[in-house]
Amino acid sequence: MIKMMLCREATRLMSKRLDAPLGLGERLSLRLHLGMCRPCRHCNAQFDVLHRVGHHFDAEPNADKSDNAPRS
Repeated sequence: MIKMMLCREATRLMSKRLDAPLGLGERLSLRLHLGMCRPCRHCNAQFDVLHRVGHHFDAEPNADKSDNAPRS
C-alpha cells in the first residue's frame, strides 16, 4: 500500500535533493506528491530558483576588495 507523503516530508526531500542525490524510493515518493500537490510544486520551483541564484553568486569572481575600502 502506498502511503501519501506529507507536505513537510516533501519539503525536506526538496531541500535534501539540492545537496545530495535522493534514493529511488525518495525520488518516486516526491514525484508522486508533487504531481498531486500544487503548493509543493510552487515550493519546489522556489527551491530551484534559489539554488540557481546561489550558484550564480558562487560562480562570480570576487571583486577587488581594495575598491571597497574606506577612503580617508
